[in-house]
Amino acid sequence: MLDAAILIALYFAFFFVLGTFLHNNSIVDIGWGLGFVVVAAYVMLTTQPTSTAMCAVALLVAIWGLRLFYHLLRRNLGKPEDFRYANWRKEWGKWVIPRAFFQVYMLQALFMYVVALPITLTGQASGSGASSAPLFVSGVVVWITGFLFEAVGDSQLRRFVAQPANRGQLMTSGLWRYTRHPNYFGEALIWWGLFLVSLSGGASWLGLVSPVVITYLLRFVSGVPMLERSMSRKPGWESYAQRTSIFVPWFPKEGN
Repeated sequence: MLDAAILIALYFAFFFVLGTFLHNNSIVDIGWGLGFVVVAAYVMLTTQPTSTAMCAVALLVAIWGLRLFYHLLRRNLGKPEDFRYANWRKEWGKWVIPRAFFQVYMLQALFMYVVALPITLTGQASGSGASSAPLFVSGVVVWITGFLFEAVGDSQLRRFVAQPANRGQLMTSGLWRYTRHPNYFGEALIWWGLFLVSLSGGASWLGLVSPVVITYLLRFVSGVPMLERSMSRKPGWESYAQRTSIFVPWFPKEGN
């Protein structure tokens, strides 16, 4: 697993150089999904023998990671630096380069290493011969559910934002009627699914850290809280927030 840690650190060091050259640290977001594809490909290519679980994990990670990479590339390419990174740039002043290296790029490298545990642990267990069809099927079903929430949620939001009449308005239809963050919920579910698939191939329960960490980060740290600070400034927010589940999808409350 040390080789995976080195690979991830080098991957984010490359994006650090690119972000510094472009004067845009939000480039790191574009590289997030693709980084897992790189890790999965490396583990797959260096694992002998290759188990069914390892092949499935690599394939599912590739589908998710490449879609997310394309989505963020299309959304962010050519746009100014995201407000989060722009604010940090102002706050850090002359120390922006070293602080960005450690607090943006290497911190994300650490998170990627932890979240990627189902990938690396499945690779380690590939020669064990362990196999559990119920866990495998359950994991794939959970992954598909999460992928649909993330992909459909992103697509619905993209079409909504593209309409000039919706500028400055809240997205409250489609999946967004049942959860204020269908894409974040979907991403969390994706990693719960990958964890189950990894278990089906005999991977260690240490992989449980992955979905727990990504769910916590999305719900309480870098996902929901940051986005809701922006959403709360839009008209109709209070009514929408009162009737709509914050994370796990549920039917809207009536009477609000």
